Amino acid sequence: MEKRKLSFLQIWNMSFGFMGIQMGFALQNANASRILQIFGADVHQLSWFWIIAPLMGLIVQPIVGYYSDNTWSRFGRRKPFFLVGAILASLGLVLMPQADIFTAFLPAIWVGAGFLMVMDASFNIAMEPFRALVGDNLRKDQRTLGFSVQTALIGFGAVIGSWLPYTLTNWFGVSNATVAGEVPLNLILSFIIGAIILVLSILVTVFTTKEYSPEELAQFQDDQSTNSEDEDTSEKAGLKTISEDFKNMPTTMRQLSWVQFFSWFGLFGMWVFAVPAIAQHIYGLPVSDSSSVDYQDAGDWVGILFGVYNLISALYAFALPFIAKKIGRKRTHALSLIIGGIGLLSVYIMPDKDWLILSMIGVGVAWASILAMPYAILAGSISPKKMGVYMGIFNFFIVIPQIINALIGGPLVKYAYGDQAIMALMISGVSFLIAATLVFKVKDVDDVIQS
Repeated sequence: MEKRKLSFLQIWNMSFGFMGIQMGFALQNANASRILQIFGADVHQLSWFWIIAPLMGLIVQPIVGYYSDNTWSRFGRRKPFFLVGAILASLGLVLMPQADIFTAFLPAIWVGAGFLMVMDASFNIAMEPFRALVGDNLRKDQRTLGFSVQTALIGFGAVIGSWLPYTLTNWFGVSNATVAGEVPLNLILSFIIGAIILVLSILVTVFTTKEYSPEELAQFQDDQSTNSEDEDTSEKAGLKTISEDFKNMPTTMRQLSWVQFFSWFGLFGMWVFAVPAIAQHIYGLPVSDSSSVDYQDAGDWVGILFGVYNLISALYAFALPFIAKKIGRKRTHALSLIIGGIGLLSVYIMPDKDWLILSMIGVGVAWASILAMPYAILAGSISPKKMGVYMGIFNFFIVIPQIINALIGGPLVKYAYGDQAIMALMISGVSFLIAATLVFKVKDVDDVIQS
């Protein structure tokens, strides 16, 4: 038996919910540091609060992957997980920027950090099954397209989320003015809109996508991995299998882990320190400023810049299958990471905020490839029976570098960089370049180059 070949519209609908997830994720990425600074966090403390995000990924994704591999209900295999995740994430989105209303119980900064934890845990519950769903539903000759479409939808959602605060203020007149300790109205409304779109987009996928049953997946010939390293020779119950699968992961996955490490170390540094870096280095604001109109303008502009790199990512994602067919997935990924690294390093020399758009174009190219190429390479090296758990384990190599950056990033900014957050972005650029060199050590067992 073979899996049916899906139309472009079916592939699009299958990942449509990821657009809403990424819209919420983009709102968080562009504005969480800003909100936490408004609630009283110092610049060097930001990475410590952000450690919540990778910790939630480290804990949640392998567990969700394991149980989604081994769960089948009348609602499906993966769909119940990302539906529940979306509902919980929407609650976090609504409440995080309004954490000051809970100050009768705890300081706003701790309440805000708590809702950040809720959002991150929920995003992780929703995201991992979407990755596994592509592996479940698509033939191997459609996987690169599937992950590229997913990347495009991620990009479109992130553009909407990143640009929403700026758009509400500059197009619809919603105020971004604030006083110390209060989040501006444009941010609060943006998070509420993001929560609504998140739930609605997930429902599109739930009602338009059919999943294969475990019995059907077991019969497909095209999906039986030729790499026997990941085959489970015994049926063991419980979460002990996760540690065993980790020990027995395929060679390709081990090699990709180093690429992922430096890629995500760089991304985390950019997300955490972009607002203070741009506010200080481009707008010329002091380290202590987190409430002035200029600081809010800088924060809104970072949202625009994040939207730019996500827009470029969405557009470039459509080109990835064609580029990969010509030069191979490894070369495509390495080249994209080099372009992204140069983009981040160029931030230091840009004369004003408008020139930063050029820097973000390079970041967008890398971001598209990071979201698609490693997964397309990985999917060909693992068994369909282990798709969910290995996609969850693969997330270790996304969250571990973020945890490390979270622990050392803040002290580096304070003590090594003299509170100059721009240097954190420079380290991120170097990390991208290191990741690019490591791509060439990866064995792609299902290369798309046609001889």
